[in-house]
Amino acid sequence: MSINKVALFTNEYPPHVYGGAGVHVEYLSRALAELVAVEVRCFGEQDYTEGNLTVRGYQPWEEMSHNTDSRFTGALGAFSRSLAMAKDTLDADVVHCHTWYTQMGGLLAGKLWDIPFVLTTHSLEPLRPWKAEQLGPAYHLSSWMERTAIQGADAVIAVSRETRKDVFDHFGAAETKTHVIHNGIDLDEYRPTDETDALERYGVDPAKPFVLFVGRITRQKGIIHLVDAIPDIDPRIQVVLLAGAPDTVHIAREMKERVARAREQRAGITWVDEMVSRRDVIQFYSHATVFACPSVYEPFGIINLEAMACETPVVASRVGGIPEVVVPDETGVLVDLELEPGTFSPKEPEAFSHGLAAGINRIAGDRSLAKRMGEAGRKRAEEQFSWRAIAKKTLELYEALAERRAGG
Repeated sequence: MSINKVALFTNEYPPHVYGGAGVHVEYLSRALAELVAVEVRCFGEQDYTEGNLTVRGYQPWEEMSHNTDSRFTGALGAFSRSLAMAKDTLDADVVHCHTWYTQMGGLLAGKLWDIPFVLTTHSLEPLRPWKAEQLGPAYHLSSWMERTAIQGADAVIAVSRETRKDVFDHFGAAETKTHVIHNGIDLDEYRPTDETDALERYGVDPAKPFVLFVGRITRQKGIIHLVDAIPDIDPRIQVVLLAGAPDTVHIAREMKERVARAREQRAGITWVDEMVSRRDVIQFYSHATVFACPSVYEPFGIINLEAMACETPVVASRVGGIPEVVVPDETGVLVDLELEPGTFSPKEPEAFSHGLAAGINRIAGDRSLAKRMGEAGRKRAEEQFSWRAIAKKTLELYEALAERRAGG
């Protein structure tokens, strides 16, 4: 059965993108809009139409921040915006939401407007216990919203095979309704560039090798473990950390202290704690000798794909969906990571940091190896992860759901 219009519900959407889920929705919406009409409902003040794509932002109900614990406002604000998204007149054939922030909106919209409800799991709340630092007891609310939506969805999309397994393990979702559709990459935008003005502006020497980190300052991304690895990284290798948006005051303070300690031991550490434009990030990817992804939890790891598309080899944790992206000894190096049972703390943090440093030194110390891995990474991105192919698979899922409902 054909689909004429799709509604996408999301927290992040340009210009308010801070993580992989936002990147995913931005590019998926564009690729889908080449095939059908798309309406994006997101958190923000956006209000525009470009061809087949309409974008509308939603603000939280102000009452959600009054007379309550300040830690609750994120989850309560998400719930209020989800309700507004769901109740507004919707003429789409399917609603597809992303992250727990909008999953209740998708669930309610599916019931109110009698259309299939699809959700994509970019991460799972039971696997992010550190969110309790940020949300306080409202973490129980975000977890409830996620569980309720997953159990009530017509279809669940997991961004990796490992994430699909996590959905089964934690939510008991039926295998028949849970599908794997990977994240993708815009190969025209993410490609090597010779430009170096961004590096020079931030004080990075493009003529010298450097290891690059890009991401938020959060337990999930494991940046503290990479900072702890710096003393073991060859001092001839610059360390560049494009790291901002700390989850909590505590981890922000910890990051500042660890970087200061590392700087006492060696020079060549650049920490950019502000948002960097996509154009500038692509420059950093393109000129990095190696990209580091020390995540302790990563359902997919789109940042690794971005680096690979820019012909940069990757050193990453062997966790989650990362092994489905990074091929060891072909496009990079995977570092084993064993976690304490029931936590996301490495059993042996020092050994993990040493492993990261060893992988970085191995690639950065062998130019021919780095070049070979970088070229293989670009080739893998081209062959496996184009957004057009991902949009086509997603649309086919929508059509199957609509046909099943029509035959109902």
